[in-house]
Amino acid sequence: MDHGDKARFDAVDALVARSRALPPPGERRRLRAAHGLTQQEVADALGVRRATVGAWESDDPGRRTEPRPPERDAYARLLDQLAELYPPPDGSRPSAPAGNVPTGPESAAAPAQRSISAPPAATNSRPGGTGTSPPASAPVPSARPSVRKAAPAATSAAGEGRYPAGPLAVLDGDGAAHLTYGRTLACPAGSIVELVDWAMQAGLGAERLHRYGQDADPLVVLTEAAAEQFGLPARLDNRAFDDGMRLAEDHPVVREILAAGWKLTRRGFGPWPRIYRPAEAGRRQCVQLALLGWEALEERAWPGADHMPPGELARMLGTYATRVITTRGSTAVTGLELMAALRPPTRPVRDGAGWISGPVTGSLTAAVDPAPPEAPEEHPVAAGREAGQAIDEEAYDWVRPEGFTDAECRLPYVIGLDVNMAFAAAANRLTVGLSAPVHTDGPRFDKKIPGAWYVDLSPVELDPRLPSPFTPTGDRPTGPAWYATPTVAYAAELGHDVRPLEAWLRPEAGAYLDPWYERLRDAYMATMADLGVTKELTEAEYVAVMAGHKEVDPTAAAVLSAVKATVKGGIGKLRERAQGKAKFRTDQRWAALERPTWRPDIRAAVIAAARVNMHRKMTKMAAYGRYPVAVLSDCVVYPAATPSPLDLLPRTPEGKPAPGTFRLGVSPGMTKVEGVRDLWWAAEIMEQGFNPARHIKDDPTRDGEE
Repeated sequence: MDHGDKARFDAVDALVARSRALPPPGERRRLRAAHGLTQQEVADALGVRRATVGAWESDDPGRRTEPRPPERDAYARLLDQLAELYPPPDGSRPSAPAGNVPTGPESAAAPAQRSISAPPAATNSRPGGTGTSPPASAPVPSARPSVRKAAPAATSAAGEGRYPAGPLAVLDGDGAAHLTYGRTLACPAGSIVELVDWAMQAGLGAERLHRYGQDADPLVVLTEAAAEQFGLPARLDNRAFDDGMRLAEDHPVVREILAAGWKLTRRGFGPWPRIYRPAEAGRRQCVQLALLGWEALEERAWPGADHMPPGELARMLGTYATRVITTRGSTAVTGLELMAALRPPTRPVRDGAGWISGPVTGSLTAAVDPAPPEAPEEHPVAAGREAGQAIDEEAYDWVRPEGFTDAECRLPYVIGLDVNMAFAAAANRLTVGLSAPVHTDGPRFDKKIPGAWYVDLSPVELDPRLPSPFTPTGDRPTGPAWYATPTVAYAAELGHDVRPLEAWLRPEAGAYLDPWYERLRDAYMATMADLGVTKELTEAEYVAVMAGHKEVDPTAAAVLSAVKATVKGGIGKLRERAQGKAKFRTDQRWAALERPTWRPDIRAAVIAAARVNMHRKMTKMAAYGRYPVAVLSDCVVYPAATPSPLDLLPRTPEGKPAPGTFRLGVSPGMTKVEGVRDLWWAAEIMEQGFNPARHIKDDPTRDGEE
């Protein structure tokens, strides 16, 4: 070919490029999301800004722009290849809208400077593999028609943003990745390393909950079949694990991960392994896995999860991720992660030399040691602590010592009333310390200052038919003891002249848990609405619906259980004890102490507030002649003339619920029926030395708040 022929061919190529029509913006979005690509990934490949790709995909005429050469040719090539992989649902090729074909001098196409193709196919390393697999997000073969039909609908369910595939995927072991809202993608990975690479490219993840926080990393859940596909044990087997909970360091999968340049956290490859590399160009490289057969989803927190089909499991976990946060471990771990996600410790701050980390106002910004009375016995600051000098702010476990009165023995029933989201309600508007404690002798009590107070509350006279509000056993104090601020404030509310002998106080304080409470409250209320329980129900309707609400949708019921467990577990995790006590030495520090959210004082304050709230309501009930016979955490048991709580709960002369008493309703802090039994049953339980509040529910495994 001579020089003249080449020039003519180049001119023809330019004419073809000039008339090359692009699909409309909506189709561009669909194709990108169907392949699991983010706008940022497309922008990086084409050498443009993410906002530019967003403008190419925008339906807003005022925002929409059209790509220009040389990026236009590469973009068109990408769309053409994706269109072959993901034809429209009706099989037709969408036509370009009017004005989509460029005209004028500026549209003359030069030879392409950049090009882009679909992400490279992963090498199939499964035994018996036949070479390369289909592209990462291609529809699975026609043997699974339901998967193929789901792919084109990905954008409509996912919406826009950096994570069009949603927060997570559940692998079924048959090549399909089940996403939230019924969508499905093909996952051709044949090894854990390939799986991590696929997850990083599939558009999985979730937006941050706070401007200074971090986006949620992709979560990939492995069923037992999927685990075996990647060379992992289907179930926990101590012969394959180190310490029974993680793969040995010389396991082939662990060696493969490390050889590929990835890392594992200190917990190793257990039920919730995190696989990561250092961030590149400010972008995190981290994938969270969860192995169902390794008990990643505990039955008590996620009832029925082990037996759910992958699609239902993805819906359950996706609903939780959308309403709470993408789970990163147990519900306790996730509850703590949610606190930090909503109140990040640091933010970027510019100084003379550039950007540095600065504290976020209202957050826990650094790890601090507790005051000696607040520390668990194995903490170094508790070394040498005298007996009786530890704070004892725990939930109620009380049974009336003298049993039933003669009048109560003539009543046929006992009713257990359970406070909804009791610990979450106690955290609402609760002022907690944000800094290290400061010791002081002979302080003047101030209910606005969080801390631990050494004070004698034994002189406080209370109704002997009620448990004491100052101790978890309900026994009257016998002398000075350490209490959290909510307990001492309640003593002052009851009219006691509070005179602390000493205190450990935190003057820097705030309502740290408020956003945590609000997000969990909203998640709880939305999930209850899924089950047909709303604030609009009358009391009678509420009682009737609650009797069978968990059968309405078992998947939603599992989400509800997880939300409740997140509350309880998150509060408990604030005082995480030393793990592996067989190897632990007293006075030795453990890893949890180095995080800002290791705060036993906050846990003590929440539990104290919850216990005080229970006592306050019981006192109001006593004014109407109703006295409890037992309390366990958030459940209180009353003798009753009928099996209906509507007859038990007192009313005003106008027929409204008596102010300050237990009230039936779905909101946190209100009450539901925990169980109804014959009174003789409760009497027998109490005779045997057990708490009837623990067993009054049909499920005998109850232990504190759900």
